Amino acid sequence: MRFLVAAFGDAGHAFPAISLGRALAARDHEVVVETWEERRAAVEGAGLGFAAAQEYRMFPPPEPGSDDGRHAAEAARALLPLLEELRPHAVVSDILTLAPALAAERAGVPLATLIPHIYPVVDPGQPFFASGLRTPRTALGRALWRAAERRALRVGLERGRDDLNRQRERLGLPPLERFHGGISEQLALVATYPQLEYPRRWPPHVHVTGPMAFEQPHPDIELPPGDEPLVLVAPSTAHDSDNRLVRAALAAFAEEPLRVVATTNRVEPRRPIEVPPNAVLVDWLSYSQVMPQAALVVCHGGHGTVARALGAGTPVLVCPITGDMSETAMRVDWAGVGLSLPWRLCRPGPLRWAARRLLSDPSFAARAGEVAAWGRANDGAERGAALVERLAARHS
Repeated sequence: MRFLVAAFGDAGHAFPAISLGRALAARDHEVVVETWEERRAAVEGAGLGFAAAQEYRMFPPPEPGSDDGRHAAEAARALLPLLEELRPHAVVSDILTLAPALAAERAGVPLATLIPHIYPVVDPGQPFFASGLRTPRTALGRALWRAAERRALRVGLERGRDDLNRQRERLGLPPLERFHGGISEQLALVATYPQLEYPRRWPPHVHVTGPMAFEQPHPDIELPPGDEPLVLVAPSTAHDSDNRLVRAALAAFAEEPLRVVATTNRVEPRRPIEVPPNAVLVDWLSYSQVMPQAALVVCHGGHGTVARALGAGTPVLVCPITGDMSETAMRVDWAGVGLSLPWRLCRPGPLRWAARRLLSDPSFAARAGEVAAWGRANDGAERGAALVERLAARHS
């Protein structure tokens, strides 16, 4: 069969899409990945077809009536010739890429949504997604969240639905009454660990597959010498332009009995970063090399980094800075696989205290090891590919 897999270009979205595409190709299917031009080498290096996506502004979201605000319908219309040429048996669209989802519906092609993080649709009585607040423990707490949903959350959902329906109207598609219209009702793949999901009533078309990991090859780096525990500082690739997390962590651990590896993840420092004798600082590294040797990973809470750490059985210390990082941080804390430290406390003292607690309490590593064992028995990309294959077969 033939499949189009489309993804937003940031690594946290493009890499899971490439992983899924590679798993589909391993099942003898033809796969084209549509994403940003800068990911061409990664896609083609994985043996997959590449199509350059029309790039447009996502953050901050454009006004619906502006030139930028017309992007989704126009990008969907521009994608229709590719669908006519490829004639895919199904389209898999990343949750941030609305245009391929609209184009698939316009062309009458089965559609799956790839969600490369925690499921963003909350049950009644649960905190708003990305609020960074823990699930309530009492009936009163759940009642308060239900009341809040009827007010604040519904307003946002209604606005999102109205914005989506304006794009649908431009393509001649009927309006939707439901919320979260960007998530397919045919198949949704939630590429996270079930241990990070609150207990809930799962819709029959939504499947928690496990993370879908992909990494571009990179030479091994030289680790600091010694036998002390190794700490990896792995910031987001898309945020923290002043390298605040790296600077604070290096200062926090300078006098600790630790070895530290920090990476800027190619965020060019605006001013020099002081590196203590027990640490090395690099611009990029292979998670596959360092994470299995690390006793702790310190990060912003990008889902891909957290998933890679837990896949290696390594607990995490999360300092969320924006977006869904706060949600991931709270789930890490809730699951007992790490700790969450608010961004306002991203300073040497709090980082040092949190790291000491994580490294001195073996329960965090034990729970991270349980998550890793689940991941070894449940390959997320393989499970996702089988589900997409089944979707296409049902509509053939």
